[in-house]
Amino acid sequence: MTPERPDPVAPAAPTATYRLQLQPEFPFGAAEAAVPYLASLGVSHLHLSPVLESVPGSGHGYDVVDHARVRDELGGEAGLRSLSRTAREHGLGLVVDIVPNHMAMAPRHNHALWEVLREGPDSPYARWFDIDWRAHEGRMLLPVLGQALGAETGALEVDGDVLRYYDHVFPLRAGTEKLPLPRLLDAQWYRLGWWRLARTELNYRRFFSISELIGVRVEDPEVFAATHGKILQLLDEGVVDGLRIDHPDGLADPDAYLRRLHEATGGRWTVVEKILADGEPLPAAWPVAGTTGYDALRHMDGLFTDPAGAGELLGQYRRFAAPQADRGGVWEATVRRAAYKVVHHELAAEVDRLTREADRLCRTSPDTASRDRAPWALRTALRELLVRMEVYRPYTSGDAASVVTEEAADEARQAFQVPEEAQAVDLVRDLVLGRIGEGPEYEAFRARFAQTASALRAKSVEDTAFYRYVPLLSATEVGGEPGSPAVSPEDFHAYCARVQRDWPATGTVLSTHDTKRSADVRAAISVLTQMPARWADLLAEVTGWTAAEGVGAPDPQVAWAAWQTAVGLGPAAGERLQGALLKHVREAGLGTSWTEQDPAYEAAVAEFLKAGPCGTPGQLVAGFRNSVEPHVRANVLGAALVHLTMPGVPDLYQGTEVEYRALVDPDNRRPADFPPVDPGGLSAEKAALTGAALRLRGRRPAVFGESATYTPLPAEGPGAAHCVAFARSGEVVTAVTRLSLRLEEAGGWRDTVLALPAGRWADLLAPGREFTGHARVEELFGPLPVVLLERIDDSGAGSGAGG
Repeated sequence: MTPERPDPVAPAAPTATYRLQLQPEFPFGAAEAAVPYLASLGVSHLHLSPVLESVPGSGHGYDVVDHARVRDELGGEAGLRSLSRTAREHGLGLVVDIVPNHMAMAPRHNHALWEVLREGPDSPYARWFDIDWRAHEGRMLLPVLGQALGAETGALEVDGDVLRYYDHVFPLRAGTEKLPLPRLLDAQWYRLGWWRLARTELNYRRFFSISELIGVRVEDPEVFAATHGKILQLLDEGVVDGLRIDHPDGLADPDAYLRRLHEATGGRWTVVEKILADGEPLPAAWPVAGTTGYDALRHMDGLFTDPAGAGELLGQYRRFAAPQADRGGVWEATVRRAAYKVVHHELAAEVDRLTREADRLCRTSPDTASRDRAPWALRTALRELLVRMEVYRPYTSGDAASVVTEEAADEARQAFQVPEEAQAVDLVRDLVLGRIGEGPEYEAFRARFAQTASALRAKSVEDTAFYRYVPLLSATEVGGEPGSPAVSPEDFHAYCARVQRDWPATGTVLSTHDTKRSADVRAAISVLTQMPARWADLLAEVTGWTAAEGVGAPDPQVAWAAWQTAVGLGPAAGERLQGALLKHVREAGLGTSWTEQDPAYEAAVAEFLKAGPCGTPGQLVAGFRNSVEPHVRANVLGAALVHLTMPGVPDLYQGTEVEYRALVDPDNRRPADFPPVDPGGLSAEKAALTGAALRLRGRRPAVFGESATYTPLPAEGPGAAHCVAFARSGEVVTAVTRLSLRLEEAGGWRDTVLALPAGRWADLLAPGREFTGHARVEELFGPLPVVLLERIDDSGAGSGAGG
């Protein structure tokens, strides 16, 4: 039985939020200066990236070092409170991003970690961190050395009661300062090691495979209180109004954490960065408003993707790049191979820890049927079950058997040649499902399995497969389904109806600090699904050009991805494309990687980019993009209007109220201009649309709120499939053009009509225009490929031309 979702608690949800990326170059003072402009847009809340003390110089703030202090480099608590006061004077609230899962592995800045390194497991702070003290003879591995220890001893310096290694500083255990260096090193509660040892020897939980971020045990009530005290104070005192929760899937028990947080905040509006697989529901028991919106992003992007053209692009990609099925040729096979790579390499230490815990539970089990299991068999069973999971993880409030399935177990058994050894799969699955064993150690194993599963899914799909399977780059986005990138209007409407029914105050996004390409870059790339033949011709021409110059790409998958990126980004500084493609090939891990870099391969990629997309052939791409600009415009404006009027609370990423072209971080974290510098053309149209829709939401929140309704409006006529329209609460109508190039090729709108709900309707994007009854779609989309209508009541109220 599905648990009932807890009732939402006041205060009311935002009508729209605006995400600001705080950093030393854009502190609280800069945000405060932007408040008058941001308030004029029509948002109700500013959405701030993490505000607590982090590693000095951090450009993102997710590497927290002190939960009790607001970050000094941003202006400290006084700066945050001043920003809050100014925001409220302009009618704005604040939503803050918090990071419960991890802290920075930076002892010199992280006092809690410093004390653990100095005092070991007896430190009162030891409970903060998820450290396996049973490994490495009770010492914590710190993988910070550039080479093996023997080659680095000359760089180690004892300085009073600390040990220095270049910029690193570590505490010394009391009474060990005078020991000879080898004995001094052996006497510490930590072991300094070569950074490459982290892959197999690490004995603390981390964020994904990033050893510089150590996992925090917020499941401990004392740790929760210590790490959330300042944020709860800011909420209680009205400085902050709502929360975004970063990576809840890394926690031991997200259900329990969110219940505790809900109680502590008094039910403030809270959204979670939960990545949902296709068809996966958000756990109904979670007392939150919803997700941060990546599920909405996938549906919006898919709406503007042509399914037939996407299939043609896939065929062209396979002919052009000839990728192996499991190295970018077939989506499902690519994901599986990537999962095997990650589970054997990047997360080998995590799997080894799971294996040790499973082995200990089996050896000490009161049930002799669980004993006498070889550790290698348990490790194999764990790997084979983990790589077959199709969602991030199971939850205590859900049915784990639907996540770690019997079908997966059947496949996992095939990894064993001896049937009796294959029984390890059933044993491990029973441990994961809680069918055998009771008590804290069994619960801890189940939690660790779920945490490892979430890290594996993120690393294998988002950080590996997305960079290997590249027929359509606009589909390789957080929360995306590259294997089935298109979403039909019917499926989109069904999704919106579910959101309005189940999670009406959830977040929705198109661009974030984590998207690999901004919405407007993806909008341009998705046009290629409407013109696969023209794309093939362009690709042949530019490939021939670079080949004639003798500077072809080191492999055709990279070339395909580079040219698509150039189409999406348009003319831009070469270093932006160079940086994004270097990250692309390292994440893909096929020709080079972050940890096994191939300088010759990377130099070949750079040379190709310089001579190709960033050189003379790039001018052909620019001309190609200019020729399809009307269809890029339709996608950009269509996605923007759908985002701002569909169910949920839209979150605008900084700078996206105008045309915003950005690639993967750090490119998408550059400071924005407030207000934008002289927007013209598409930027001006997008800015006007955004302002009109946001002001409408602010003026009529009930039309879009928790009690609102969502009604699809089908068009009729030869172009009906290209008009996506819906009504909100019978008072607002959104209509957008879908697949405009295909529409043009089919002869345009002709006699297509849209039956509007009864009444007179004012066009908020082109004041002075009104419609009633069966409106001709060609007239609706007169000046723009989209329209936003508001009902005019008989008293004349509600027209609000321009919002």
